[in-house]
Amino acid sequence: MQVHFIAIGGSAMHNLAIALSKKGFQITGSDDTIFEPSKSNLKKYNLLPDSEGWDPNKITSNIDAVILGMHARLDNPELLKAQDIGLKIYSYPEYIFEQSKTKLRIVIGGSHGKTTITSMVLHVLKHYNRVFDYLVGAQLSGFETMVKLTDEAPVIILEGDEYLASPIDRRPKFHLYHAHIAVISGIAWDHVNVFPTFKSYYDQFAVFIDTIENGGTVIYCEADANVVNLIKNSREDIVKKGYSLLENKVIDGVTEIITSTGGVPIKVFGDHNIYNLNAAKLVCEEIGISETDFLNAIRTFNGASKRLESLGKSDNCEVFKDFAHSPSKLKATIDAVKRQFPSRKLIAVIELHTFSSLNKEFLSQYAGTMNNADEAIIFIDNINFLQKRLEPYDESIVKLAFDNKKVKFINNAEILEGFLTSFNYKCKNLLLMSSGHFSGMDLNSLAKSVIKSSRF
Repeated sequence: MQVHFIAIGGSAMHNLAIALSKKGFQITGSDDTIFEPSKSNLKKYNLLPDSEGWDPNKITSNIDAVILGMHARLDNPELLKAQDIGLKIYSYPEYIFEQSKTKLRIVIGGSHGKTTITSMVLHVLKHYNRVFDYLVGAQLSGFETMVKLTDEAPVIILEGDEYLASPIDRRPKFHLYHAHIAVISGIAWDHVNVFPTFKSYYDQFAVFIDTIENGGTVIYCEADANVVNLIKNSREDIVKKGYSLLENKVIDGVTEIITSTGGVPIKVFGDHNIYNLNAAKLVCEEIGISETDFLNAIRTFNGASKRLESLGKSDNCEVFKDFAHSPSKLKATIDAVKRQFPSRKLIAVIELHTFSSLNKEFLSQYAGTMNNADEAIIFIDNINFLQKRLEPYDESIVKLAFDNKKVKFINNAEILEGFLTSFNYKCKNLLLMSSGHFSGMDLNSLAKSVIKSSRF
């Protein structure tokens, strides 16, 4: 098979290219810009294009399939050539489905927790040397790539993103996988540039349930009223399994899951992660891994990349980096750190940089989300407004939206770094939350400075 990738540099796209190359496919690709780590990963497998840019001469009738990434525009010259000569064009989720039609498909969906639940399942399966394929939205310890596709694996675990599949396929990605076993972790409005109302967003999860294979199973969070309402009104031919918060306690900064035979210490913490763990446990039970075996394996799970990732710690201070950016994720992450370290003050920073989070109409969704932090800072690099063609706003708008008069608003990275390094961090934690990169700030260097100050 000869497959060409338009926008090969994307996170999922380049990992799919590598997975298909390992499977013996002939891979070519193009992109106008390829950043790290995509560039090094593609180079390692001899898949890096010779030059950046689009070249319609790469599109020939010998190509069996074209995979189109979201980064490409509708007027992309390679796309236009492929359409003109009648090549079959897929989005990456569509092509993954084509490669997994004979497998048991497990799809992890929801507005939050997708990556963590998927990562937990993968960790447990690997622990027991199970044969499986996967797609996950983060680079995981012990896994070389974010996508694996083989002929041998009887099961595939897929992180089911609700964002659009491609520029010419406006369906959410998780609609294309046709799950046998589905998870819905929660529904909290997101992607307002595509789903301008909560109902339009909510409806995508109703469609997701409709795509489950006949007689399939949906595993859902009973603590989320939106999910419960969705499940209550969904089709009757699927098995519905709700999950709740597992009993747990925190002892000397370590969370333990309470079982009939005693406590099981785990390395992740926070109610949201305990919910995620229960969802992963039910998924594993569906494929023959007992609760006892699951808990034995999950003891060594360190968390998904950028999800409450520790950048450094001392006896009385720890610096965390987290992917949180939506309102529900922001609140859950702050609450988790405060519960885990009740005697320490928390300095929490959120970078708003997605289209949804910067949208003035959406901003009120953040009301009260940072109230549990002792110091709350909102950071916005003004260039993000320009890039997303949104009207900038000032501190008064932010404080009103967050419903918190104590929040500080900073729009300059140097000022932010100076402010964060002005504290004495003895008996304090620092939590840095963003799906972006804090305008290139060196977070590891910041963490070292923070930890140093906690010792005086």
